[in-house]
Amino acid sequence: MANYITSGNGASSPGYLVLMRHGQTAWSLSGQHTGRTDIPLTDEGERQATEGGRRLREAFPSGFDAPDVLVSPLSRARMTAERAGFEHYRTTEDLLEWDYGRAEGRTRDQVSQLLGRQWELWRDGTEALDGISTGEWVAGLPTGRKILVRNGVGETIEEVALRARHLLESVDRRVLSGHDVLLVAHAHVLRIVTSQWLGVDPRQARLLRFDTAHFSVLSYYKNDRVIDRWNL
Repeated sequence: MANYITSGNGASSPGYLVLMRHGQTAWSLSGQHTGRTDIPLTDEGERQATEGGRRLREAFPSGFDAPDVLVSPLSRARMTAERAGFEHYRTTEDLLEWDYGRAEGRTRDQVSQLLGRQWELWRDGTEALDGISTGEWVAGLPTGRKILVRNGVGETIEEVALRARHLLESVDRRVLSGHDVLLVAHAHVLRIVTSQWLGVDPRQARLLRFDTAHFSVLSYYKNDRVIDRWNL
């Protein structure tokens, strides 16, 4: 993998916005919607995070300044940042995963059964699930650990996109001034961040595959915001 040659602080050339998805969890394996449930990495997820950090350091050997590493507050993202070698970071709620509301902790097929018709998150959103009750329940993980799951109203995709734009407003000045910024978070919110970087409908984010503990690079090209590399 080729190294990125960055301009450093105070340079006129823009830096890069780097996105890293957290490592594997039990629910990323099972296909259960994992929004705000604070689920840990699996052992494999920790290994993936370590390996992902190695690949990221090969691509960006100069690293990232501590103020330029932003991480979701949820433990799977924080564990990924730390296992990847980025122990000094700031958390921001703008990087929380999409709140799936009544779909939380359930697979697409389970939600469709409860709804009585086929349901697609990117097409129908959480707002289509008002016929399913809200509440709390306890789920068991393969390790025997118990976690609390909350099924609330959830967020619309427009609300997630608004958070994404707020985040981009906060980091864009750093990128334009030559700093490389690293975001460690979740698949759907990072895909929506990318859609807002590109200025397209957030539903287009469904077309961007983003695997566990992989990273992607956004940049400027001739004053346009572009995808530089994806799912490395």
